[in-house]
Amino acid sequence: MITPVFLWTDILLGVLLVFLSIYVFHVWHTPPLRQRWQQILRRPIGAVSLLVLLTYLLVAVLDSMHFRTSLAAAEHSREVHYSVEVLSVLDVILTSLRNAQERTYSAPFATHAYVRETLLVAGVQQRIYPRLKYGGAHLDDPAQDRGADLKTRLGLLLVKGVVFSAAFILLLASWMSARGSNSLTGVLSMMIRGKGLYPWRSLALALLVFFMLLFMITDLSSLYHILGTDKVGQDVLYQTIKSVRTGLVIGTLTTLVMLPFAIILGAMAGYFRGWIDDLIQYLYTTLNSVPGVLLIAASVLMLQIYMDKNPEAFETMAERADMRLLFLCLILGITSWTGLCRMLRGEVLKLREMEYIQAARCFGVSHVRIILRHILPNVMHIILITVVLDFSGLVLAEAVLSYIGIGVDPTTFSWGNMINSARLEMAREPVVWWSLMAAFISMFVLVLSANLFADVVRDAFDPRTMMSGGDR
Repeated sequence: MITPVFLWTDILLGVLLVFLSIYVFHVWHTPPLRQRWQQILRRPIGAVSLLVLLTYLLVAVLDSMHFRTSLAAAEHSREVHYSVEVLSVLDVILTSLRNAQERTYSAPFATHAYVRETLLVAGVQQRIYPRLKYGGAHLDDPAQDRGADLKTRLGLLLVKGVVFSAAFILLLASWMSARGSNSLTGVLSMMIRGKGLYPWRSLALALLVFFMLLFMITDLSSLYHILGTDKVGQDVLYQTIKSVRTGLVIGTLTTLVMLPFAIILGAMAGYFRGWIDDLIQYLYTTLNSVPGVLLIAASVLMLQIYMDKNPEAFETMAERADMRLLFLCLILGITSWTGLCRMLRGEVLKLREMEYIQAARCFGVSHVRIILRHILPNVMHIILITVVLDFSGLVLAEAVLSYIGIGVDPTTFSWGNMINSARLEMAREPVVWWSLMAAFISMFVLVLSANLFADVVRDAFDPRTMMSGGDR
């Protein structure tokens, strides 16, 4: 028996998905918007980066469905008690990774521990590299069999990836053939030759990599520690996947907090000018004068004191950690809206002098309608590119804040906590490098995909590109 657990970040992420679904529905039924998004998907960079972002989003959604399992009932008792451990659907999927815990460090794909231990061998104490409990446990002679076993299994993963990606492309081609007038052979030929509206060859290659990584996680990770283990023997791949949710939550929820401040105040300052402009400028100039790190540190410490004095307000450790994550998103959002607000103010100051804005005012159109119908659509490209760049910066900021101890809770899986733990590991001899590498690659792929996607979206929605009618 299980009982669902609704954390605040889970609820807000669910609300975000609802609004995203509504927007997708709106785009599908609005031809001009649908045309712009089709233009994005026709570019290889746009299609592949969107696939990567959707993969990260899927992991975050699976990790946001939390629940608690029931404990064994006492004899002659009907009362149900639940475990204090909060799990997610992703934890269930990654059960083998979560339970495959060693004693201490082990390198990627290793069969023995990374450090020597003093053990009794045939009644004699020896310092040796002990055999891992889970890594390569299926091998009789790791020194002789590991290389051949890895080559065989990686070859099978490649074959499975090719088969599944080809099957997906075949299903997609069948659907396109059923909807259009071309035969299945003609559609497949068009895809292979790279013709047509969409970059099929780039998508096929991206799907191949996706399926290979998926099968590596589901198949190979049950036999080896693909990214090694940390100091307490926990699988680094498990930590890396679990950290995806924290990065996306900080990037998306913080952006949602700062957007209303930036858009409303920036548009008002540029459009109305006068004392309203002076007041808003004074507000964001004053806020910019306060060191952001000090403000974040003070706010997080205040929250920590409140949680320490009111432990009864939090039933589980997950709720405490989630409250700190939510509060960090709020503080980052309140302190990061000033840059976009300043840019929007400058752009609106220029737009309000355009002839069509002056004509609208002469015809008696209300200020609110002018801002919504004429101003905002012409600054949307600035908002889009700034939002994605801020998202990338916030993902990296979480790593920095966790590194200096004022980020997310230490019990929360995050790339920042992984980097903070790797700080001392890099000073070891021999160096423990895989935790830092895993966090770096995960953040790099997410931030790079977001920036590339933002560039393609900017090109599609920039009014100047619309007027030129060209695809860059």
